[in-house]
Amino acid sequence: QVQLVESGGGLVQTGGSLRLSCAASTRAFSRYSVGWFRQAPGKEREFVATISWGVPRTFYADSVKGRFTISRDNAKSTVYLQMNSLKPEDAAVYYCAAAFQGAVITTTTGYTYWGQGTQVTVSS
Repeated sequence: QVQLVESGGGLVQTGGSLRLSCAASTRAFSRYSVGWFRQAPGKEREFVATISWGVPRTFYADSVKGRFTISRDNAKSTVYLQMNSLKPEDAAVYYCAAAFQGAVITTTTGYTYWGQGTQVTVSS
């Protein structure tokens, strides 16, 4: 069982930045692919970004490409999501998810473990 804990959410003005962290409880973290998803009120959970295990490959949703950057520090068992140029439409609860030895996964069903989420609010 892998536990994931997100942090770093908060209130930011339009155009501002936040860095989210996803800390995992497993020592085998380097063998997990990790994704970020978000869910706004009344909407389905949607893919944001993912980073694969091994030689990491990244993939982003079109809506965040060029503004968000996903990265990982395997020594700290942590994945980060740097969010710049935030827009009101980026406001949501952000979740991280992990899959053992997964490839580039963009669907919720591809992940086994999920965190509890962290709220991001963007004021206009």
